[in-house]
Amino acid sequence: QVQLVESGGGLVQPGGSLRLSCAASRSTFNIYTMGWYRQAPGRQRELVADISRGGRTNYDDSVKGRFTISRDNAKNTVYLQMTSLKPEDTAVYYCKADSDRGPAWGQGTQVTVSS
Repeated sequence: QVQLVESGGGLVQPGGSLRLSCAASRSTFNIYTMGWYRQAPGRQRELVADISRGGRTNYDDSVKGRFTISRDNAKNTVYLQMTSLKPEDTAVYYCKADSDRGPAWGQGTQVTVSS
């Protein structure tokens, strides 16, 4: 089973920036699409952005132009650079990776945007 370790969440003021990282262990497995999801209180988990192994990206409309997803295949790591953060971006952010063993999820990292 692929294990995912996330880091980089925290408290930031509106308009601020944060960078999330997610590293996949057990690199003997092939990692395919990696992505970030988020879940706010009382809401369903939703896709924020994902990126294929070849670098093709996909973003939710709400974050286009503000968030950038990238990955380092050699390190099996995916990043989410978040800028111009809004209070409505507040949520627990989860990393997801598709591998030979199926999908794996990280434990989640809290992002809070508040003044």
